[in-house]
Amino acid sequence: MSVRTARAALVALLFAGLPVASFAGVPQAGDPAPGFSLKRLNSSSTQTLSALKGKPVYLNFFASWCGPCNDEAPSIVKLYDKYHPKGLVVVGIDELDPDEKTLAFVKQYKLPYEVVTDSDGVTGKAYYTIGLPMHVFIDRSGKISTFRQGEMTPDEIEAAIKKIVQK
Repeated sequence: MSVRTARAALVALLFAGLPVASFAGVPQAGDPAPGFSLKRLNSSSTQTLSALKGKPVYLNFFASWCGPCNDEAPSIVKLYDKYHPKGLVVVGIDELDPDEKTLAFVKQYKLPYEVVTDSDGVTGKAYYTIGLPMHVFIDRSGKISTFRQGEMTPDEIEAAIKKIVQK
């Protein structure tokens, strides 16, 4: 199999939402979540993963141009509203969009949770983001509970949230 064919197969698997644990370097359940320090939207301050230690965290990597990201946004808002009172922290991480595009996305979907920008893609690389959306659910101990490339249904997102909120 050529390198090109292997890459195409990997991308197809990831976008199909199939497990990726067999690929070296891709975050897996039980791994410590890679740290980050990202600029908050329209602010000079930053959000770090270390500041969220002890809380259940859902990282949603997205971009304004991503169709599935747009499809998921209303469901994520509803699930945030339902589970935030139980301690859930949601951080939307916009990958490589200019701030004005990110702000338009936030306003369009009335995102009530923290949104940060990964303008240089460094955090996306640390999480092996090769496609969007990407979902990372981190338990209170800072370990990845669920890692998923590609679109998730609202029920799948809620099941992953329940796993980290109940621990």
